[in-house]
Amino acid sequence: MGFENTGAVINENIVVEKKEKVEVVEKKYRLTFIMLVSCFILWGLLNNMTDNLVPAFGKIFMMSAVDSSLVQFAFYGSYAVLAIPAALIIKKYTFRHGVLIGLGFYIIGALGYIPAAILQNYNIFLVSIFILAGGLSILETTCNPFVISLGDEETSIRRINYAQAFNPLGSLVGLFMAKFLILGNLNPADYNERLLMEPKVLESIRVKELFWVCVPYVGLIIIAFIIWVFFLKNKSSQKDEDGELNFGQSLKTLLANKRYVFGVIAQFFYVGMQIAVWTWMTKYVMTLTNCDEATAVNKYLYAMFLFIGMRWLCTYLMKIYMPARLMTGIALLGILITFGTIYLPSNLSIICLMLISGCMSLMFPTIYGIALRGLKEEVKLGAAGLIMAILGGAIITPYMGKVIDKASFSSLAPMYSGVEAAVRTSYYVPLVCFVVVFLYGLFNSKKNN
Repeated sequence: MGFENTGAVINENIVVEKKEKVEVVEKKYRLTFIMLVSCFILWGLLNNMTDNLVPAFGKIFMMSAVDSSLVQFAFYGSYAVLAIPAALIIKKYTFRHGVLIGLGFYIIGALGYIPAAILQNYNIFLVSIFILAGGLSILETTCNPFVISLGDEETSIRRINYAQAFNPLGSLVGLFMAKFLILGNLNPADYNERLLMEPKVLESIRVKELFWVCVPYVGLIIIAFIIWVFFLKNKSSQKDEDGELNFGQSLKTLLANKRYVFGVIAQFFYVGMQIAVWTWMTKYVMTLTNCDEATAVNKYLYAMFLFIGMRWLCTYLMKIYMPARLMTGIALLGILITFGTIYLPSNLSIICLMLISGCMSLMFPTIYGIALRGLKEEVKLGAAGLIMAILGGAIITPYMGKVIDKASFSSLAPMYSGVEAAVRTSYYVPLVCFVVVFLYGLFNSKKNN
């Protein structure tokens, strides 16, 4: 510690006492923090509800896995497009303005679901999803550094993990809404049965199915509007002075920071893994158990409970263990579990599939906090870069769908055949992603890094 003799004990006690007095969220920021947590819950809910639009639209519009996964391309592609404009907004104005604009985009995008459902037009849905997700991109670019700014830098990684711990609660609610409102109202008729239907019969089925797709997205506008009004009126949440973003200099500084650059790469692969695993989880379970969508999503729900529990546990363990080292160990465990998902018998492999979610639980906020550590003027552009890394969900998820459709890696599991082999071996994609996160954790595991 750098202290000597009896003075060491006194000084060390002072340091400990000081650390104990540093609150994760100071009292003066708590109301703002609670409203920001509401945003974390909102986009968690929407992210996971959107994952279930892939199988839903695949059935409603009778599309292949690749075509239906364009939902994820529109959703997470929008994150990449809007992240830099969001950084410019919050630098020019404030975090509060970023929240207001992000919620506004969400409301406009959600309203677009109405004409899309009336016209039964998949392309309008994709445009609406793009606008809605653009709002969430602005919110994430804004809210994550906003939370980090609400207190001492010493507790910043714990604070962002604490805020992110509420995100999967929204995800869980989104799964229940998807299960009972969207998937639960899908007609059981499969692709071949729908081909034999009269056009009017098929259209009437789609009207009902698309109505229930709209209900949760449009209904959530009320919650978004309440949060919007809070930040409109509560100018005390304004944390920043107006200023111009020196884009070129900030970018140059960020690119010279190895921890940050590697963090963006790790976040790209992590988000791609998370979205791909959750998007294709339902198909995996359906393939191995021959059940329908609404039944298969139960495994998704169990996985989300595990994700939530592990997020809270890991947030607590960060008081004891260095975040990067904790992430390294859990990523290694994730690699082993993913091998189990690929090769073990179905009763065990489905358990491994759910356990993957537990291993992913701490990664997004931990990568985020480590990558932004020590950044000053560059933190807002840095936050935008990490949110742009969510593009991984738009690229890796469709790629995994393509691997399933073409059975690209099936030869790696000769003990299985057909669609089962294709679905199982597609999990080599998240396996590679786990390896990247493991290496990032290892890179940052030294105390002086």
